[in-house]
Amino acid sequence: MEQKKLERINTLTALSRERELTAEEKAEREALRKEYIAEWRRSTIAVLENTRIVTPDGKKHKLPKRK
Repeated sequence: MEQKKLERINTLTALSRERELTAEEKAEREALRKEYIAEWRRSTIAVLENTRIVTPDGKKHKLPKRK
């Protein structure tokens, strides 16, 4: 996610602590949060798919997928 978008999320959150956000600001913050979470999930899944467990005998196994 772009640094500008992260800064915008932080700005909107800081504003929400000072005053009530307008409907447009709330919608923008929610959309940015959803985008951030989706990107975080993709990144985390990619890391987990490339993670291997090394057994004591030296064999490498992929992490099993959760149901």
